[in-house]
Amino acid sequence: MSQIQNALLIGMLLSFTLLEYAMRRAQKFQATAADNTLDLLGFALLAAFSQPLILWVSSQIGLAVAPHMQNALADLPWYAMVGLLLIFDDMLQYWWHRASHSPLLWPLHRAHHSATYMSARMIYRNNFFYYLGMPAIWMSGVLVYLGLGEVYLVYILIKLSVITGAHSAVRWDEPLLKIKALAPLMWVVQRTISTPTTHYAHHAITDQDGIGHYKGNFGNLLFFWDVLFGTAYITPYYPAKVGLRDDELFGAEKWWVQLFYPIFRSRRVHSALVPGGKPYEEPLGSGLDMTDLTPENRHVKT
Repeated sequence: MSQIQNALLIGMLLSFTLLEYAMRRAQKFQATAADNTLDLLGFALLAAFSQPLILWVSSQIGLAVAPHMQNALADLPWYAMVGLLLIFDDMLQYWWHRASHSPLLWPLHRAHHSATYMSARMIYRNNFFYYLGMPAIWMSGVLVYLGLGEVYLVYILIKLSVITGAHSAVRWDEPLLKIKALAPLMWVVQRTISTPTTHYAHHAITDQDGIGHYKGNFGNLLFFWDVLFGTAYITPYYPAKVGLRDDELFGAEKWWVQLFYPIFRSRRVHSALVPGGKPYEEPLGSGLDMTDLTPENRHVKT
């Protein structure tokens, strides 16, 4: 199961990455050596260790505790299986993602937001313990044990497509938002699945420009969870900058601290990667240069 999923994931990432280069979007990343390490190791640790381990442990626990339940749900109709996956995988991941923007869990998710670019390559750029503790992966393991394996492979391929597209430098919704005839359709799309406009806003360096919304837009496959639970913010714009303001002020955190905190801890002046540390909050009306964040300089306007 994990080998097939990893093959699909690698194929998806390679396709989007090649498209980013073909469209000359990758040349604008300005990624550092530390960025390259975080992007690559974050993906490798999840694909080669964390997710296979979770799926294996889930099956072993199932066999030990409830062997009679193996494949117990295999005869459910496919749409019922999809419903279970949307609730116990995608909605649960929404809540985990939302909780990860709290002071307690932010150190495990901070690395994902420290990238100053959006790209398919950084979608699994998270602390090593972020995925080990993610309830949605554990529940997916349980559902696969219960017999949802084949449907799960199709579901996860669709989900990975949406998530990768929402992070990618290939902003697929950009030309569609400019077509007035498609406005009703795009209104529905933006409120149903994660799109580049809504997810770029989540990665914005500030929310003071009327575009950024890093305290919301947590959805992965379905953006509908944000609409349902009141964390949605939708505009037709892209933020001018993504990343973290504290990195600009105090310097980037070391890659090994971002990836393996709390095993390693920061020595920076202000940091969330120390015991008792908190996410940096930019004071309203602070020194953040808003010149390039004005409407005239936004990446797309429709």
